[in-house]
Amino acid sequence: MARRTRKTTKMTPEQAGQEFLMTLRELAKEKNIEEEVLFEAIETALITAYKRNFGSAQNVRVELSRQTGQYHVYAIKTVVEDPVDEIEEISLAQARTIKPDYEVGDVIEIEVTPRDFGRVAAQTAKQVVMQRIREAERGNVYEEFAGRENDIITGTVENIEARNVFVRLGKTTAIMTPQEQIPGEHYQHGDTIRAYIVEVRRTAKGPQIVLSRTHPGLLKRLFELEVPEIQDGTVELKSVAREPGSRSKIAVWSNEEGVDPVGACVGPHGMRVQAVVDELGGEMVDIVKWSEDPAAFIANALSPAKVVSVDVDEDEKVSRVVVPDYQLSLAIGKEGQNARLAAKLTGWKIDIKSEAQAAEDAALSADAAEDLAVDAPADDAAPETPEGE
Repeated sequence: MARRTRKTTKMTPEQAGQEFLMTLRELAKEKNIEEEVLFEAIETALITAYKRNFGSAQNVRVELSRQTGQYHVYAIKTVVEDPVDEIEEISLAQARTIKPDYEVGDVIEIEVTPRDFGRVAAQTAKQVVMQRIREAERGNVYEEFAGRENDIITGTVENIEARNVFVRLGKTTAIMTPQEQIPGEHYQHGDTIRAYIVEVRRTAKGPQIVLSRTHPGLLKRLFELEVPEIQDGTVELKSVAREPGSRSKIAVWSNEEGVDPVGACVGPHGMRVQAVVDELGGEMVDIVKWSEDPAAFIANALSPAKVVSVDVDEDEKVSRVVVPDYQLSLAIGKEGQNARLAAKLTGWKIDIKSEAQAAEDAALSADAAEDLAVDAPADDAAPETPEGE
């Protein structure tokens, strides 16, 4: 039985050129790269390839035809009377055999394309295109995420190395360092997490995207997403203080009459604030009303404690707060947390005392003032009269 042999038709240079052009243009469109950027990169790389593979020191130009996909190498020479450097120069007589009207000083191009240059060109072009695609993809990723700094993003945990969590974001991977992870949270491969984009850096290996679950901006953005009144500008989130994984405070305000900014953030049956608390793994959130009056703002910031009075020193940015005796521990909080968060939220140093402590301090101050008055000499005392006058 006769064996059938399949005929393979060898592609002509013209066909190969057209196929190359079609492939190049498809890649440029798919990867969102300008065609001309690829053409120019290939031409530049081919100059180096020509000199390396064909041992030439000539000043050359490589042209990749945008119509045929064919490569052409041209040696660039200057027309002189008597050439001294044959690599860079050509005699006037020789130049006029190419074109009769050449003159001394003209720069001409002579095609010197080697017969087997196509193979070298194809290999070089492939390498350059792949490199440019990688660079373009990195650039596209950087541009995409650089514009999303200070925003929330959802990703999938890809792997965990040396306590660093690597999160897959579409075609790229972001990193969340231990410092940016909420204490007590545990992450596993495949987990879906929401995080805050802190920074997007350019590196030699491509863009590095830094995520955070501890940044105050995460809490701020979560409320912006949950509360329509913040989105439309009716309610403004003025400041945030966080101790990630434990407790946070936010200060909100509205200039529209009849709008309760705290109630808007709490939501019906506490649903809005609860959604934020759940996203942060149970981190409790106090919502207080912001005020341009520092004393009122500080009093609100110490919520849930009740405040009797607040004295402020505007110059030193120090406040002295008095609370009922039974509220002192609540105002200070466990290990000073409530007072610490209130200070962060307001930007003021806060000194808290109970009513009993304040009264005791006032009594001591009064006694000290009285003692000072007794010890001081009277200004209007009559001068002593010398004896015998």
